[in-house]
Amino acid sequence: MTNIASYFPITDPTLIFFVVMLIILFVPIIMGKLRIPHIIGMVLAGVAVGKYGFNILVRDDSFELFGKVGLYYIMFLASLEMDMEGVKRNSRRFGIFGVLTCGLPFLLTYVGCISLLHYSQFASLLLGCIMASNTLIAYPIVGRYGLQKKPSVTLSVGSSMLALLMALVILAAIVESYKGNAGVLFWLMFVGKFVAYCLVLAFIIPRLARWFLRRYSDAVMQFIFVMSMLFMSAAFGEALGLEGIIGAFLSGLILNRFIPHVSPLMNRIEFIGNALFIPYFLIGVGMLINVRVLFDGGDIIMVVLCIAGLGTLGKAIAAYVAAFIFKLPVSSGNMMFGLTSAHAAGAIAMLMIGMRIEVEPGVPLITDDMLNAVVVMILFTCIISSMMTERSAQQITLRDKEMPDDNDQKANTDEKILIPMKYPEYAQRLVNVAMMMRNPKNTTTLVGLNVVYDDEDMRRNQEQGQQLLDRMTKYAAAADMSMQTQVRVAANIANGIRHAFKEFRATDVLIGMHMHPEVSQKFWGAFHQSLFNGLNSQIIMARLNQPLSTIRRIKVTVPSRAQFEPGFYRWLERLCRMAVNMECHTEFYGREDVLPLIEQYVHNKHQQMRVSFTTMVHWAEMPNIAASISNDQLFIIVTARKGTVSFKNALERLPDEIQRHFSGKNIMIIFPDQHGDAMEEMTFAQPQHTEDQSAYETLNKWIKKNLIRK
Repeated sequence: MTNIASYFPITDPTLIFFVVMLIILFVPIIMGKLRIPHIIGMVLAGVAVGKYGFNILVRDDSFELFGKVGLYYIMFLASLEMDMEGVKRNSRRFGIFGVLTCGLPFLLTYVGCISLLHYSQFASLLLGCIMASNTLIAYPIVGRYGLQKKPSVTLSVGSSMLALLMALVILAAIVESYKGNAGVLFWLMFVGKFVAYCLVLAFIIPRLARWFLRRYSDAVMQFIFVMSMLFMSAAFGEALGLEGIIGAFLSGLILNRFIPHVSPLMNRIEFIGNALFIPYFLIGVGMLINVRVLFDGGDIIMVVLCIAGLGTLGKAIAAYVAAFIFKLPVSSGNMMFGLTSAHAAGAIAMLMIGMRIEVEPGVPLITDDMLNAVVVMILFTCIISSMMTERSAQQITLRDKEMPDDNDQKANTDEKILIPMKYPEYAQRLVNVAMMMRNPKNTTTLVGLNVVYDDEDMRRNQEQGQQLLDRMTKYAAAADMSMQTQVRVAANIANGIRHAFKEFRATDVLIGMHMHPEVSQKFWGAFHQSLFNGLNSQIIMARLNQPLSTIRRIKVTVPSRAQFEPGFYRWLERLCRMAVNMECHTEFYGREDVLPLIEQYVHNKHQQMRVSFTTMVHWAEMPNIAASISNDQLFIIVTARKGTVSFKNALERLPDEIQRHFSGKNIMIIFPDQHGDAMEEMTFAQPQHTEDQSAYETLNKWIKKNLIRK
């Protein structure tokens, strides 16, 4: 019998590349289920396939090549994404907080490594540089709450840029001083070389960029030019004795103004780096990690506590001291700490520089316990940063009481409702709902959309979809409503709907919830989860078992703090119009913080509406409401996306609650409008892919179903 172990480690370059591609493909899915940052997932995958894990792959030359490219790419992208104009406008404040958030963690980590861990001076300085910098992995959370312009946020973003630049300069000085005599002459030479290097790059690159980008518009040529500038800068820096990542970072700073953040060129740069070079680099780092040292004793725990603890403490002190200096409230200090406390791929990039330094032949400056400790530190700080930023974003939202304006005329007049349709028996009911919600003072435009898969049945499905849309257009015209239509071909239904939403500049999405068991076993269906996670505008999902004209009563449940959502009055206006047109009595269930605002709005805008209000102290009262709902009533649930101010953990159990208590009922679920569109750039800190249920929730359900109930 053939021994499978004899085939490992894999040495064939083609198979190595194939295995790496599989890792890059599946790690985000698995890490999404485990709720672990994907950066850590890539490193852990490298550990598993490396010689210290299951010894599946040989770390061949491809890891050296792609690893170095990925190392430079991380620094290059970090500088490309900086808001240079914002830094210039607030240079004094940024300078103060930048020095604090770089200097304090650097000093605390350095002193701790020297006194507690007894590391060498150079190793301690290197780890201090790692903790002095930070990565804004929690910034997308700020975007969801619409707090990008808050002083604490702009301070954190600008200061993070300066802290990273200072840490890189210090790192370069440390590496250079390690190679030679660190006397006065050396420091004069280093400063002179660094200044001359910056001046040469600042003189050459802008002139080349202006000439090339104006003359050539070919997408491939522009991308290759940018890559040439990146590696020219890195190679020039190494030739002068400076680290290549300094050149990569500086080239990004110089090219920043030539590459708009929202442009096809920027999209290509991010895509190539995040899809191939950066994950390849992270997997290669994982293959260097010796996990066996974790079980050799308690030293690694002490190293993690020292590096992560003291570095994070330094970031916290810097944030709260800066908040005190700038006379900002504690919640702003919490935000500054949350945004500046995380470390990601940049920390690994700096660590890899240290691994090339040898104390003596064959003995690197960075030991296995340092490498493992930094990886654990990244996981720890990413979690701390996300939790702290989420908490402070809610504090600031509630502190400033920034509720939407009920007189927002634009939200109520510039309406265009997108209606994805597939099933003929259901399309007419969705159009009826849109008619009931329309603004009677305007000819609200409807957009009928049919998305078909790009497969062998595409032509036939396109014809059927167009026939369905033609029938619905005639139906809408009978009610004096215009409808634009489109049959769209897409490989992914959710992406097709999102792109159509943007093309038509729609304001709402009205979509049916699937009633066909063969479509998907999941409550949300095959793509609904991706849709409301990837689109921040108002989404209304309806499951109607009977025509709207036969509905006698409407019951609406509203979560607490819903009034702080940007789309609060948008969904309320739509429901009020529908209730008035249907001539149904409407009963709102909610907490005492939100019901008076709803009552006031109804009284001012829709006095003819028959309405009542019932206090719902806790979301757990849903089963009691379910018992009172008959088949000829419509139950509407105003929910919230995860990470928004009105979201609560009970909403994660919404699918189970509906299936258990509201099966067969007429249901409508509303995801309120949020701030802007979701971020579309793919990064390993904030990937586009989102799992609807974590592995822990799945395991918990299985235990309850199979073990506890038995």
